Parts: sequence; structure tokens; C-alpha cells
Amino acid sequence: MPMSDTQRERELKFAVPDDFVVPDLSPLLPAGGSVERGVVTLESTYYDTAARDLLGAGLTLRRRTGDDDTGWQLKVPDGDSRIEVRVPLGGRGVPAELRELTAGARGRSALKPIATLRTERHVHRLLDDAGDSLAEVVDDSVVSHTQREFAITRSWREVEVELHDGSEKLLKKASTLLHDHGAEDATIGSKLRHALDVADAPAPDPDMLSGTIARYLDEQFEALVRGDVQLRRGEDVVHPTRVATRRYRSVLRIFGRAFDPARAEHLDVELKWFAAALGEVRDAQVLRRHLDDALDDLPADLVIGPVRTRIDRALDAEEDAARQALATLMAGPRYLALVRDLRSWREDLPLLEDGPAREVKKYLRRAERKLDKRLSAARGADRGDETHHRARKAAKRTRYVAELARPVLGSKARKSAKRAKKLQQRFGDRQDNVLAARFLLRLGAETGRNGFTFGLLYQRERAHGDAIA
Repeated sequence: MPMSDTQRERELKFAVPDDFVVPDLSPLLPAGGSVERGVVTLESTYYDTAARDLLGAGLTLRRRTGDDDTGWQLKVPDGDSRIEVRVPLGGRGVPAELRELTAGARGRSALKPIATLRTERHVHRLLDDAGDSLAEVVDDSVVSHTQREFAITRSWREVEVELHDGSEKLLKKASTLLHDHGAEDATIGSKLRHALDVADAPAPDPDMLSGTIARYLDEQFEALVRGDVQLRRGEDVVHPTRVATRRYRSVLRIFGRAFDPARAEHLDVELKWFAAALGEVRDAQVLRRHLDDALDDLPADLVIGPVRTRIDRALDAEEDAARQALATLMAGPRYLALVRDLRSWREDLPLLEDGPAREVKKYLRRAERKLDKRLSAARGADRGDETHHRARKAAKRTRYVAELARPVLGSKARKSAKRAKKLQQRFGDRQDNVLAARFLLRLGAETGRNGFTFGLLYQRERAHGDAIA
């Protein structure tokens, strides 16, 4: 079991001049609220590989002393927020748990100190009338020391606003107040990047097709990095991680003509391989819920023998084996190469052609036409026929490309995504019936004398599947 705990971090960062004065924060307080002030001195040592693999994956690992944040912290991107994994101080070097959690991003490269930052922090904690913390406004004076070919010392000042129990509305009000008093949005997203003098990657251009694609793929990359860390912690994030692989592959397929074909084909094959391993775990989870509901629907007098126990034991064994196989896969060289490949796509998207963002419309139309064609082929096809599976895949790809296109096409993309999602769910329900029927037939045959209820469940799945067609 992990020694760590986690928390979600949501903050905004501002660059301020040397003569900046934190303004009166009382306009941010609710009735009866107050501001609690204090000063702390922090020392943070950041760790990464020689090639800066964690930085490239969006991860930050540090050892901090000086306040109630004392300990080891691994920050993992999560949209506008970050998940912070915390491990207490103790022992020598990076804790084993954090070495394991960063293994996907760094492969077999060693972690070593890359920068030390000393921060004098003036804390302004915004409290409600009950004394609970809504947010912190911190004014940081930072001195950093880095050592590569030669030592480099830098110093700067910045202000951060971090939400605790407050709302996004409070965060927005704090941002407006600071802007009104001379603060500017920070152009470098982290203290470590500032210390290393490494600028943030430029934001994708929303007016170009390349920017629209890159934004969506960046989101999937972050989801896969986050999934890697959480899976290594033993968290049950198989489904969102698998969905990220599907979204990424859908872009590779639909926009295939725009990418370097050899690189796109290779990445598609590797993502499919990883998704299949995730799918082995996920299928057991879905089947368990599906059959639990099916048993709940049967009258009690028709459940003869320890049917639920038999199903649970069989699925426990299948899921455990699938999880062990997934863990082995994620420790192997092929998976680590996949992570490196995904990072290279993030850093340099291999597009062969570009154009205005509205060109995404033609790709969405192409996906919709393929979906309609496969729907026609699936009508009247035999139960479990491959045409149903192909229609389901087309629905997924259309849905995900419509998601990608939504910032550009608006309501048109939303309607397309909604239709495709309904079709995906319909074919997914049918697939669940097919898989459940196969599982029950096998389990019923193995059970022998207690096969009555398995037979009832089997027939139920066939009837439900036929009804969906």
C-alpha cells in the first residue's frame, strides 16, 4: 500500500514588479471573514533526470522543508488543476514509491537534484466566518540555484492564489483585484521552469487546424500521464486511461492524411496494444456490474445455488490476472518507448499539412459519412456480427472528433457528438450482452449441476441483445 496521500491543487500565478504591494484583500472576504497573515521560509530541492524527462511529461518532483508542506511532493497535471502526491520525509534519496510513480515518464533514467529554491513567503490566508480557509494569497521572493556546466543563481518575485474551500468565483475575483493593482499573468508556469530558464511551450493556435488538433491531443497526453501515475498507485483509473487512448487513436485515424503516415501508423499500433491490456481489466469490471444488475432483476426463487459467489470468484480471478499483466506491461521496454513517443508528438506534432481551424469541418463530415455507411451495413446483421463492432468504432471516432471540433464548430459539433454517443452506447449495450452471454455459457458449463440460473441469465442476455438490434 502507498505511504502517500493526495490532494488537488488549483492556483493562479502572477508576475509582479519589485515594488509591488499586496492590496487590501477584504473585498474577497464573505461577511464575517478575516485575513490571517504569516511569514515562512521554504527550501525546495527539485529532482529530475539529466534529460528532464519529468519536466517534459508535465510532472514536478520536489523535497520541501519549512512549513506544513514539509515532505516529498509529486505534482501531476489535471486540466486546470494538479494532483499532488505527498510522501513524508525519511530515509535517503527519493522515496521508492515516488521512484515507481515516475517510472513511466523517466524510464530507467536516474533521478537527481537539478535545482534548489529558497523562498521567503508572505502568506495571506482568506478565512470565512467559521475560520475555515477559502484561499491563500502568497507573495514569494525566490532565489534559485542550479548546477549544470556551471552554477547559476536567479532571483524573482511572484504572487500565487491557491484555492482551498473557496469557489472559482473567488479565484476570478482575486485575479481581477491583483490585475487592477499591477500584477500580470505569469508567462512561466512554475518556479522550476523559472529557475531553469525554460519557457512554457507556446499555446496551440486556436485559429489553425494544427492548434485545434494539438490542444486535443495535449489533453489526452496529460490524461495518459495522469493515468500512468495513478495506476502505479493502485487507483482504479483504467476506464479514463483507456478512453484517452481511444480519443488519441481516433484523431490518428480521422486525420491520418494530415500526419506523417509511418509515425502515425506506428503510434496507432502501440496505443492499440496498450488499450487492449487496459481492456482486459475493464471488461471484467463492466461484466461484474452488468451481471450484478441482471441477478438483482431475477426473482429470488430463481437464483439457485451460490451463483453470485461463483460469478464473483471467476471475475476476481480474471481481473487479478489482467491487472498483473498490465503492471508487467507497464514495466517493460515497449510501454516505456510508447510514453517517449507520445511525448515526442507533444513536443513536435508531425503534421504534413495545415490550414484554418474551420477545415476540421471536412474531417468531421468524413467521420459522419463513414458512421452512416457502417450503420447501414449493421442493420439486419446477425447478432454479434463484426459489422456491429465496426459501427460502434465509427460512432466512437465520430464522437471524439466532434469533441475536438467543438471549440471551432460549436452547436454543430455538439449535436454530432450527442448523436454519436447515443449510438456508441446502444452498440456498447449490445456488446455487453454478447460478452455476458459467452461468459455465462462457459461458467454454466463448468458449474454443471447448478447451471439452471446461469441458463436463465444466458437467455436473458441473448433476448436483450436481440432487442437492441
